[in-house]
Amino acid sequence: MTAVQSSAEDRGNLAGGFGSRLVRPSLLAVYVVAVVALYLTLTVDGIVRTDFQAVDLCTFGALLACGAVCIEVSRRLGMPAGVARDLLSAWWLPVALLLPPVYALLIPIPMQALLQIRVRRTLLYRRVLVASAFGLAGVCASTLFHRVVPDPLQSPPTWVVEVYPGVPVAVGCAVLFTVINTALVAVAAHAADPKGRWRDVLWTRETLLLDVVDLCVGVIVAIISALSLTLLALALPPVVLLQRSLMHQQLQAAARTDAKTGLLNAAAWQREAGTELARAERTNEPLALLLIDIDHFKRVNDTHGHLVGDQVLAGVATTLCGQLRDYDVVGRFGGEEFVVLLPGADIVEACRVAERLRSRVRRLTVPAEEGTVGVTISVGVSLLRTHGHDLIELLAAADLALYRAKQSGRDRVCLPALDDPPPPTRPPAGPPLDHRS
Repeated sequence: MTAVQSSAEDRGNLAGGFGSRLVRPSLLAVYVVAVVALYLTLTVDGIVRTDFQAVDLCTFGALLACGAVCIEVSRRLGMPAGVARDLLSAWWLPVALLLPPVYALLIPIPMQALLQIRVRRTLLYRRVLVASAFGLAGVCASTLFHRVVPDPLQSPPTWVVEVYPGVPVAVGCAVLFTVINTALVAVAAHAADPKGRWRDVLWTRETLLLDVVDLCVGVIVAIISALSLTLLALALPPVVLLQRSLMHQQLQAAARTDAKTGLLNAAAWQREAGTELARAERTNEPLALLLIDIDHFKRVNDTHGHLVGDQVLAGVATTLCGQLRDYDVVGRFGGEEFVVLLPGADIVEACRVAERLRSRVRRLTVPAEEGTVGVTISVGVSLLRTHGHDLIELLAAADLALYRAKQSGRDRVCLPALDDPPPPTRPPAGPPLDHRS
C-alpha cells in the first residue's frame, strides 16, 4: 500500500494544505514571535555572541553558495510536488553548529527564497512556516553547541582534533535540530487537521533513514568547514551527486503515484495488481477487488471549488490507507474513483472491508468556506474466479456492481447481480473509468 509521503518539506505542505484560514495566521504569528522572542532572550542575557566577524561572514557565504548550487541542481532536475528531499540540511546545519545563532535564523530565509524562485512556487505562508521552524530549531541547536564549544572556528579547531566532546555534541545538536524542526511542523500540521494521524506528519522508517543521512552529511560538512573552507570545494561534488541520486529515486517514485492523493496512479496500480493476481492464481488463494466512487463529487467541486475537492480526494485517500493492510494494493483510478485489491480476501471479508471503508468515509469532514464538507462513497465488489479470471474481468464486474450501488441510492456496497451480463473477455481501450457524479 502506498501512503502519503512525509518529509521535512512535506510536513510543511501538510501544515498548509489542510489548514483553515483561522489556523494559518495564528500558527505563523506564534512561530515568528517565538523566533524573535527566543533570539532576544539569548542576546539580552548575553548567552550568545551577536557581533559579526569576517570569518563568520566568509563561512556563512561559502555555505550559502554551496546551498545555492544544490538548489540550482534541483531546478535543473525538476522537482514535482511531493519530492522534497534536497539535502539542504547539509549546508544550514553547519551554519547552526559553527556560527552564532543569528546566522541560524538567517540561513533559511535566502534558501527558502531561492527554492520559491528557482525550483517550485508554492504559497508564501508555507515558506514562512518552514523557515520559522528551521530558524527555531537552528537557534536551539546553535546555542547548545556554543555552550560546549565557545569558538568552533578557532584555528586549529580543537573540537575536531580532540574529537571528544566536540563531535559527539555536534551529533547530539544535529539530532536536536531535526527533532525540534519535525515537532514544530508536525504540531502545525496537526493543528490544521486535528483528525489527521500523527504518524502521517512524523517519522516513517523511510523518512527516519533520510533524516539520519541528512544529519551525517551535515556534521561531516561542518567538520570540513571548520578545518578549512577550501575543502568545501571537495565536499560539494559528492553532496551534489548524493542529492541527484536521492532525487532521482524520488522522481521515480513520484512517477508511480498520484500527486493529489499520494496513492498509486492507475498505471502503477495495474502493474502491482497484475503481479498479485498472478500470485493468487498460482497459489489458488482468494482475492477481491473494490471499485470505489465518491458520491456527488462534481457537486462538491461546483459548490465549494476544486481546492476543496482536492482536499476531499486527499482525505478519502488517507481514510482508505488507514483502514487497509500494508500489502493491500490501493490506487486512484482517475477522477473520483479509487480501486483496492485485497489479497487473501474471500467475498465475506471483502464486503466487511468495503463496509468499514464506507462507514469511515461517512465520518470524514473537510473544512470549507462555509462550515465543513462531508461525502459518502459507493463500492462495487468482485471476487477472483467467481466474477472473473483476469484483471479486466474483475474490473468490469466491480464496475457493474458499482453501477448497481449508484442506481440503488448511493452510499452502499454492492456485488454484481446474477443477471448482469458477463464481463468482456477482451481488454477494452482502457480500464472502466465511469466517473459518475
